[in-house]
Amino acid sequence: MLAHINVTKLFPAAYKAVMAVEEATKDAADVAGIDPLTVDLVKLRASQINGCAFCLRMHTQDALANGETTERLALVAAWWESQYFTPVEQAALTIAEQITRIGDLHTLPAPTVDVESILDEKQIAALTWVAITINTWNRVAISSHYPVAP
Repeated sequence: MLAHINVTKLFPAAYKAVMAVEEATKDAADVAGIDPLTVDLVKLRASQINGCAFCLRMHTQDALANGETTERLALVAAWWESQYFTPVEQAALTIAEQITRIGDLHTLPAPTVDVESILDEKQIAALTWVAITINTWNRVAISSHYPVAP
């Protein structure tokens, strides 16, 4: 286990660079016409897979503030088992899982969602950046042991 060192405080320039990527990713999602709730779902799913309590709490609160329901939030971890998510959301969640589990792609069964028939290139690229960015934030928060208390 890594030491309890907050990497963001020790190297604030790196933190600011990740924040700049976050802003560029948000802009890309906006330009690609990705619904903010879909972005929230991608961030939640990656954070679930990575076990990032800090990001789970933050993005659950964001999703609720953006109008998401608690019923759908409860099903994100098993989205493919439900009929709650639109084809676009299913494609976005597929991207989130593929990027988050990139090292395991050859051993895990992939959901049967034809992403390219649902999303255009810009949408796929934007959602890929969302998944890459939240995975970065998950790693920052987990390795820095960000506190998560009620």
